[in-house]
Amino acid sequence: MKKLIYTLILVLIVHYTVNIENSSAQWTQTSGPISGLISSFAVIGNNLFVGTYSTGVFHSTNNGANWSQVNDGLPYEPYIGALAVIGTNLFAGTRGQGIYLSTNNGTNWTDVNNGLTSGDVWALTVNGANLFAGTFGGGVFRSTNNGSNWIQVINGLTNINIPAITSNGTYIFAGTLGSGVFRSTNNGSNWTQVNNGLIDTYVRVLFISDSNLYAGTWSNGIFRSQDNGSNWTQVNFGLTNYNVETITQLGSNLYAGTIGGGVFISANNGSSWAPVNNGLTSPVIRSLIASGSNLFAGASDGIFISQNNGSNWTGINSGFLNNVVFTFTMSGSYLFAGTPAGAFLTSNNGLTWQLSGMQKDGVLAFTSIGTDFFAGTYSGVYRSTNNGASWTNINNNFPGSSVQTLAVSGTNLFAGNSGGVFISTNYGENWYQVDTGLTCTSVQTLAVSGTNIFAGTWGGGVFRTTNNGANWTAVNNGVTDFNVDVITVSGSNLYAGTWGGIFISTNNGTNWTALDNSIISYAPTLIIYGSNIFVGNDNGVFRSTNNGANWTAVNTGLTNVDIKSLFISGSYIFAGSNGTGVWKRPLSEVTGIKKIFEFVPTSYSLSQNYPNPFNPSTKIKFDVVRSGEVKIVVYDLMGREVQTLVNESLKPGTYESTFYGANLSSGTYFYKLISGYFTATKKLTLLK
Repeated sequence: MKKLIYTLILVLIVHYTVNIENSSAQWTQTSGPISGLISSFAVIGNNLFVGTYSTGVFHSTNNGANWSQVNDGLPYEPYIGALAVIGTNLFAGTRGQGIYLSTNNGTNWTDVNNGLTSGDVWALTVNGANLFAGTFGGGVFRSTNNGSNWIQVINGLTNINIPAITSNGTYIFAGTLGSGVFRSTNNGSNWTQVNNGLIDTYVRVLFISDSNLYAGTWSNGIFRSQDNGSNWTQVNFGLTNYNVETITQLGSNLYAGTIGGGVFISANNGSSWAPVNNGLTSPVIRSLIASGSNLFAGASDGIFISQNNGSNWTGINSGFLNNVVFTFTMSGSYLFAGTPAGAFLTSNNGLTWQLSGMQKDGVLAFTSIGTDFFAGTYSGVYRSTNNGASWTNINNNFPGSSVQTLAVSGTNLFAGNSGGVFISTNYGENWYQVDTGLTCTSVQTLAVSGTNIFAGTWGGGVFRTTNNGANWTAVNNGVTDFNVDVITVSGSNLYAGTWGGIFISTNNGTNWTALDNSIISYAPTLIIYGSNIFVGNDNGVFRSTNNGANWTAVNTGLTNVDIKSLFISGSYIFAGSNGTGVWKRPLSEVTGIKKIFEFVPTSYSLSQNYPNPFNPSTKIKFDVVRSGEVKIVVYDLMGREVQTLVNESLKPGTYESTFYGANLSSGTYFYKLISGYFTATKKLTLLK
């Protein structure tokens, strides 16, 4: 009787374990990170629209309770600079691709750029039947026919970088970067500078409320004009952050969104301000809009709604997983994700995400030296000594351009960007350039292998230094594509992911051999796990177990296959997408090995595969008695290695590995288990 009960318990345990694995046998989307890089809002009736950086336009019909992406017809990775509405027409101004029109609430978009000679659109405003576009580098453009045609209207404008534009029926106002405010009384045909009292000429936003004109500046807060811009007065009482990005109005209240101070309210036309941030989880606010009795805010970590004039805020991000994830790293118990909105972290494998102290800058790279944590961002290098809670800019002697990659060799910190390679020997306190021999300075990736440091460049291929960057040598023998996105080291093997596929070197870059690039023609991210090579690109995630001789797509459940980054942490593989945040998948199902029984076996064993014969996959069960390296290799009848199924350190237990034979011919094969002094071989048959 006891034996029967014990057997039933074992069956239940095994059955329960298998069900868990099957229930998660695909990629699943984590809860974030959610990007707050929100440029603009727009409202048409009950339709609320959000314009974002790099992921286009989102649409909600229920006050933000749910969101859906509406990008059909917009360019790839659409960077929305502004939204505007004329009747039922919705206009989206993009950074670099001009203006697009939707007549069906964003379901479809058509470009309307005839005559628009600058496609970098930062601002849109409507004045009657006239639509105005403020551009970077082209000044102001006007359309009188819903964007079908545009004409440049810059007579009198001495600065053609226009991040802000608004109108009140009689006047058009344009805010510039460095020249203050210009006013037109004839729909833009002529402009006059109106800066009396405006001590900050870097104007980010213009807003009109009744007879008052407000200008939000980049470093001196808010200015008010009560005579259509002729004279300005600074109105900052109570405003504790002077970097003002957006202004809106709800009822008789004004609201200002700042970069670092959250939202402020004024009930007296800007004469005094008070913070209203209860419920906001980030102080970085890039856009505000009022719709009915609701107030919406675009923060660094998503969209928030207030239904009581800003007294309380609630996140409304269902369906709004719009972040691009450039990079990952682990620090302590946290998994960090680098995004355009900053560094996000999770301590529970993506169940919840939160912003770290890095909230104002896009993060492209991470690395660490001991307890010092470094981030490469759009504006240089930052260091954290408290696991990302706060960051310090460490750009002394370092150029301000984006840092694409970071690497550590000993206690030396290296940074690569479009200007070359830089080294710091004192934890980022000082930097100096190390580019001798580096004939291409567009550095995208750095990798360290022993005393060798490798730099992957766009246009120059791979370079190597053996003396901490004092001298560099091109090592491209066998490389046929010189645009290198990633270099990964695995033991004595070096892998380079390029725009033309993957190359491997077994002799520190002296020679390279192309892997099978008929499947992987583009490799922006690449990681190694045991005998597995994982590659992510714009077609998803691919896996090879035989050094790239064969590849298998592992995309089940992945609804967004545009992958920017990959990372392995614990028992999961994580994929950073272009626009839908982070996805994860159990490594056990991707690598084809999973632990199915915890009890320690009494002896090593290798079971017969099942089913057998098989097509296209079969399972192989084996027992491990002691912790150590375990290897299972499949051979053909000639004794040639076909695939390495398992090559990693395992703890005692019973395991199961899946062998996929889709790329093999029908016939008989052998599989061999090697663990310590134990070896066993069995035969399997693939029958197609």
